[in-house]
Amino acid sequence: MTRRGFIKGLLGVILAGLFAATYGFFIEPALRLRVKKWRIRRDDWTAPPLRIALLADLHAGKPFPDLKRMRQVVTRTNALDADLVLLLGDYAASHAFTTEAVDIADLAPVLAELKAKHGVFGILGNHDWWDDPEAQRRRAGPNFFAQTLAANGIPIFSNQARKIEGAGVWLAGLEDQLALRHKGGGFEGLHDLEGTLSQVAPDGAPVVMMAHEPDIFVKIPDRVGLTVSGHTHGGQVRLFGYSPRVPSRYGNRFAYGHVREGGRDLVVSGGIGCSILPVRFGVVPEITVVEISGTEKEMA
Repeated sequence: MTRRGFIKGLLGVILAGLFAATYGFFIEPALRLRVKKWRIRRDDWTAPPLRIALLADLHAGKPFPDLKRMRQVVTRTNALDADLVLLLGDYAASHAFTTEAVDIADLAPVLAELKAKHGVFGILGNHDWWDDPEAQRRRAGPNFFAQTLAANGIPIFSNQARKIEGAGVWLAGLEDQLALRHKGGGFEGLHDLEGTLSQVAPDGAPVVMMAHEPDIFVKIPDRVGLTVSGHTHGGQVRLFGYSPRVPSRYGNRFAYGHVREGGRDLVVSGGIGCSILPVRFGVVPEITVVEISGTEKEMA
């Protein structure tokens, strides 16, 4: 290789690196937003077809995503005309590179503008517990994030199930599986799967389960038609369907998207914001839409 060829090659590598850094640290996380749709058909789905919009891991804060970005997300979500909008936790930013966290008191009124035919509901994520020092001290609720969202008209489920009559489904929401920090390391969950499902009547109506972390899916029974989760951010960096780092004990098994195991369905949203590092590469911030219905045979 000539000296000139070497210099050209080096410049190419530098420019490619600069482009990748600019894209991953600014363009994708701050400017891009997509609607990702998953269509699921189930033989046992007895309710009318449902369009469910999922918003996960907002991590709202500056430099991104700020309140202006959140308003854009709300406007675009409302344009989808969803039957249900489900918020899957982690509302405010708390990573080390956040220049200014968005207060939940400011974010909640923005989220209160969300609209859906059968309602807007949510659960808490691990950061919503970790960022409430009083709840950590009590080792229990009430949680400030849940109280603030509820005061703005968004019910937050904590190991609860409710029949959504118009939709023809039971909606359930687990408390977070990593809610409480231990001083010596490790976490303790406040989730109660058995207690939550005990509130569901044996009426044959499908169950939709909200669970911030997808790891609980291995314990979800067949009675639950659909589980929806966030938490992983799709790994935040994902290339060719693989994420090098996933905050799940199961790695890429539950990193992102639609997972069907043993006739059970899970959808993991890629989410909106960032955690630990303000970077996204190959995991465009998304509003996730699940369109679920019975099979043609079941609907006939």
